[in-house]
Amino acid sequence: MSRIGLKPINIPQGVDVKYNDGNIVVKGPKGQLERDLHKDMIVDIQGDVVTVERPTDDKKHRSLHGLTRTLISNMIEGVTNGYVKTLELVGVGYRATKQGNKLVLSVGYSHPVEFEEKNGITFDVPKPTIVKVNGINKEVVGQVAANIRKVRKPEPYKGKGIKYEGERIIRKVGKTGK
Repeated sequence: MSRIGLKPINIPQGVDVKYNDGNIVVKGPKGQLERDLHKDMIVDIQGDVVTVERPTDDKKHRSLHGLTRTLISNMIEGVTNGYVKTLELVGVGYRATKQGNKLVLSVGYSHPVEFEEKNGITFDVPKPTIVKVNGINKEVVGQVAANIRKVRKPEPYKGKGIKYEGERIIRKVGKTGK
């Protein structure tokens, strides 16, 4: 029995949820998200509560049950509050700046690395060593943050690189001298 799939989702004030033949549209104060869900899942919207049911206890339906419920919940959360991923730049001379709608990273290469705001993603640079990726779609925010981190992954000897806030880098001991 899916414990997550059985939980009802409360729709907050100001959020509109519509479901039609496997396609769900969620509109809220921060924007609109649309997604195609698996056609076998039964989505029921009663007033301000969304419930997800599965047609059978087949293994495929059991795995889709919790997934579908979580996807809808993340869409509702995104259009009401949004999502933020915070990245830290660790290293001498590593810094980030925002120029117009571009994020420019100086992370030890001979050239600056640029990322452009698109797909509803915005960048915020409160300090030169901190980058915040903001958006309403949890998947896109996580993917953009992962792409930024991929530019210079944290290395285990000195800990230099781009890491998530709160991420713990397991350090290695270098060579020992005589």
